[in-house]
Amino acid sequence: MTGWLILVSAVVSEAFHAAACMFLIYRLLHTKRPFGGAVLAGAAGISIIAAADVVSNGFHISWLIMETVWLVFCVCRFLHADFGMGLYISIYFGIAVELWQFLFSAGMWILFEDRHFWDLTSMHGQAVRWLLNLFLAALAVYAAGKPDMAGKEAFQLSMVIALAGFFAVITLSTWNVQNGRVIPEDTIYMWVVLAVVLLMAVLIFRISRQYEMEKELAKLKSEQARLLERDYTALNRAYAVNARLFHDLHNHIGVLRQFLAHEKYQEAVQYLNGLQKPVQEMADTVWTGDDTADYLINSLAAAAAASQIQLSVQVEFPRHTNICSADLCAVLGNLLDNAREAAGQVNPPEKRRISLTIRRINQMIVIKVENSYTGAARQEKGELKTTKTEDGLHGWGLKSVQAAVQKYDGIVQTSYEGERFLAVATLFFEGRL
Repeated sequence: MTGWLILVSAVVSEAFHAAACMFLIYRLLHTKRPFGGAVLAGAAGISIIAAADVVSNGFHISWLIMETVWLVFCVCRFLHADFGMGLYISIYFGIAVELWQFLFSAGMWILFEDRHFWDLTSMHGQAVRWLLNLFLAALAVYAAGKPDMAGKEAFQLSMVIALAGFFAVITLSTWNVQNGRVIPEDTIYMWVVLAVVLLMAVLIFRISRQYEMEKELAKLKSEQARLLERDYTALNRAYAVNARLFHDLHNHIGVLRQFLAHEKYQEAVQYLNGLQKPVQEMADTVWTGDDTADYLINSLAAAAAASQIQLSVQVEFPRHTNICSADLCAVLGNLLDNAREAAGQVNPPEKRRISLTIRRINQMIVIKVENSYTGAARQEKGELKTTKTEDGLHGWGLKSVQAAVQKYDGIVQTSYEGERFLAVATLFFEGRL
């Protein structure tokens, strides 16, 4: 009976460790959220390997390697994690679990003076396992209570745990020397080395993630600069066309006066037809009081008309704010570009719709862009990804929006349901004279 209890305890513990590792990878790498099937598959595979380990009394390291391989397969397959980082975290998570299991065993042995706590095939050893499980559960509950914990805060928590393990091993080593080396010296030395390795692993992981963030930010700035150059070039061109129109207006009036004075009505009508297109464009122009917003909205209106997209615009844009044109261009330009491209792919054309709403609420601007779309939005590592298949700097739209919005303590929220996609950007601004 005791053997069966030990087997069940070992299997459940390993399954719990697998679930904890998947949760850790999800939080550190911002992967797809581990759903029930993913956790069940990972835990089931680990449980089978753990059961085989207990039954066969096989070589522990070989079974540990098999568990790591299966766990990495699950996080790559179900969580869509990067293989290299998934393998990295899985290996060092396994080492950390073994380190703390050793420390708990040593602590229980010192506290109760019972060597059975070292033996994992005994009930005492399984009690140590569940003490470790309670420790992991407490960490998981703490992390789950902080859904926004990432970056620096996650690194600090990991470093505190690694440092605690290191100091605990050093303390145990000192105690062991003072008590006549009751624990084999090579065992203590091995865990001291592994504790140092864990500290270095946490530091390397932090440096690696920081490097990835800086590299992504560099790409983001490059793409943002390209978009700004494109939009401002077109903006200047549009104003140049309008300036010429107004500059030549008195000449056009003079020509029409001559036609009418000589009763050349047909020629006057033809001349007016030639002027109608730019005049009509000016009549249909949306004026918000901000040059950048005016250009982006009116460019969207022209593109929407060409693509048979129904456009609805309601704008209440505050004047004289601290929001610079480059950031506004990044936010509004990318949201409108994404909406136009998505709505333009909808068939039949009668279902193509875009709705733009900009509202001022006290010192806050809310930009809401809603559009029809076809197909399923694709997510990877917890983020919306571009559905474009051609090469190029695609997929940076929402990242550019997020980077610009964060400068004004704002947020970007996206949602999709049925054939409707909604993006809302909120920015806080300061008024200026």
